[in-house]
Amino acid sequence: MKPTIARLAPLAGALAFAGLAHAQADKPLYPQLPTETPAEFAAPTASFNYVKRSVMIPMRDGVRLNTVIIMPKGAKNAPILLTRTPYDASSLTSHAESNDLGSILQGYDNAADVIVEGGYIRVVQDVRGKYGSEGDYVMNRPLQGPLNPTPVDHSTDTYDTIEWLTKNLPETNGKVGIIGISYDGFLPLMALVNPHPALKVAVPMNPMVDGWKGDDWFHNGAFRQINLSYVMEQVVSRKNEAKWFTSNYDDYDMYMRAGTAGELGRERGVEQSGFWRKILAHPSYDSFWQQQAMDKILAKQPVTVPTLLVHSLWDAEDIYGAVAVYKAIKPNDKDGKVHLVLGPWSHGGGIGDGSSLGAIKFGQDTALHFRQEILRPFLDRYLKDDTSAAPIPTVSAFETGTNKWRSLNAWPAGCNSGCAIKPVALRLAASQKALLGAPANDKGYDEYISDPAKPVPFRQRPIPPYGYDEAKGQSWPRWLVDDQREASGRTDVLTFTSDVLTAPVKISGEPVANLIASTSGTDSDWVVKLIDVYPDQVGSQPAMGGYQLMVSGDIFRGRYRESMEVPHAIAPNKPLAYRFGLPTANHVFLPGHRIMVQVQSSWFPLYDRNPQTFVPNIFWAKPADFKKATQRVYHSSFVELPIVEAVR
Repeated sequence: MKPTIARLAPLAGALAFAGLAHAQADKPLYPQLPTETPAEFAAPTASFNYVKRSVMIPMRDGVRLNTVIIMPKGAKNAPILLTRTPYDASSLTSHAESNDLGSILQGYDNAADVIVEGGYIRVVQDVRGKYGSEGDYVMNRPLQGPLNPTPVDHSTDTYDTIEWLTKNLPETNGKVGIIGISYDGFLPLMALVNPHPALKVAVPMNPMVDGWKGDDWFHNGAFRQINLSYVMEQVVSRKNEAKWFTSNYDDYDMYMRAGTAGELGRERGVEQSGFWRKILAHPSYDSFWQQQAMDKILAKQPVTVPTLLVHSLWDAEDIYGAVAVYKAIKPNDKDGKVHLVLGPWSHGGGIGDGSSLGAIKFGQDTALHFRQEILRPFLDRYLKDDTSAAPIPTVSAFETGTNKWRSLNAWPAGCNSGCAIKPVALRLAASQKALLGAPANDKGYDEYISDPAKPVPFRQRPIPPYGYDEAKGQSWPRWLVDDQREASGRTDVLTFTSDVLTAPVKISGEPVANLIASTSGTDSDWVVKLIDVYPDQVGSQPAMGGYQLMVSGDIFRGRYRESMEVPHAIAPNKPLAYRFGLPTANHVFLPGHRIMVQVQSSWFPLYDRNPQTFVPNIFWAKPADFKKATQRVYHSSFVELPIVEAVR
């Protein structure tokens, strides 16, 4: 039907009115005050002692990575210290609005005092897919290969970044170091794969290394469900805008109400994340995890870059990685390039105040000692060619108990000469006794009922949410030094305690749990904790009387007793051997103290509950699968202690 003139008239009127309205919109109806905001503000920086700029550095596939470059004013012939991060390079280099370089780098930044005093050019870069960088984000992006068919990974991105920096910063001497903590510590390990010739130093601090065996996602097959909030916030958006919410004041109640980690992830929408779907699909130690394990990868690489691995003895997140990498790459170190530091810290504690951790006091700032006496000369020696910088020991290990730094030629090692490490059995004997060096001649057992409806809390309730803000009660980083008395009083926790020691007992290395145990169920978790029990009264610090300090502890999921790759049901009521390593310790049990071992079958909600009925995938266990079980620990069980003894 053709439009008539009558029908067109209203349309013409409407168009005319719209044009008039547009013309009137261009001209204010009322008088306006002139704006007081400049079109573009140029901040005066003449008083600043640094120059800061952000650049987009192109990678070989065309993706550009946001990179913040900060250099002292007047820098010449200066080395570069690089950190690559998924945690927002811009905010990590803006801790204060200040004209002082030290002020803007304080906070999370890695050893800001050493960086500022050393005159380094500081470079912090967003990894691809996070914050200001282009590209797609993949959690712990694997190297090129079966898990990554693309031509780019963190190794190539680091190489391309260093190439650009050395060619475009005339202020540099052409030497680059890379340093970082946790995820940022995983990235220096990636840089060691086919490293750029200008990379002269790597400092992985508390690095993520093997997400299944003992770092962020699992420990020996038990899922660390408390990290669910991190997974969601880190992977569902580029700038971490999505926030985890708590539904209960006590995290224990929140996780119990959900039932399983799989169900809680579904409730919070985490399944929209590709990484969470990978976790759900790979609960066992299959090729997905094995091919990403950085200790396995680096064991096949030549050692060409001086590397300082930094480990925290009470690391609540990545207690496995640094020592595992040291053990993997040290055999390939022909020129003494690989070094290890063991400090009495929580996760990342080497950059803060190391005078104490929770209630445990060390009598010195151990972290300051690390930064000034170990890290600083190490960086100076290789990035500045400073021949006056003293060479650092192969291993610098803080000895807890005596609270002394030890300079060692190897690890594990109790000393450099005149001693040896001897594995000695600490028997879990009758009458709740822990007997050092006793023979296995007792066929008895102790037992308890493990009830998934009442799992053992991993710390005293109410349990605050995972986080680092002490003002919000988020004391997560130091929970490993919590007093373990809360657990020792429960009927579903076995305790075995030595007599009062009359002589010091020193351990250096990895204690190994050797349980002979049975369960009436068809699956079970086993938690073993090695504990230093303080004297009943401590005059210098009364609150430490009877304190139970966990020196080392870990969990093992029973379904992986026969194979880590393929789970198997446990034969009920049959004594079976479970052998698994506990985290590295360097500790002296002092005279007047006692040694305790605690054994339990849940550590909640740090780890997801084992239903104690074998199911294909615990993430999707049903309420009916969760059943009580009778757990028996036989007196032939023991913890193998790496005891340091004098050589006769």
